Amino acid sequence: MNISLPELERRISEKVDSGLYSTASEVVREALRRLFESDAERERLIRQLNAELQEGVDQLDQGKSVSGSEAYRRVTQTIERRRRAK
Repeated sequence: MNISLPELERRISEKVDSGLYSTASEVVREALRRLFESDAERERLIRQLNAELQEGVDQLDQGKSVSGSEAYRRVTQTIERRRRAK
């Protein structure tokens, strides 16, 4: 595969010229490795969020809920506690 991307080619060359990498292939491999890590982390966070959402739905189905004003009070309290901890 050969793709011409002048700006990216220039930036890859800068990385090689800096001595951080020996070849353009090393730069591209590192970039792809980081991209794949980022994709994996995003997927992990999505799975975590979905699990937490499902937990909330399950709690609602079981009748475990609080009023809007109570939820607001709890969130405000948590935010204030975190601010003081800083």
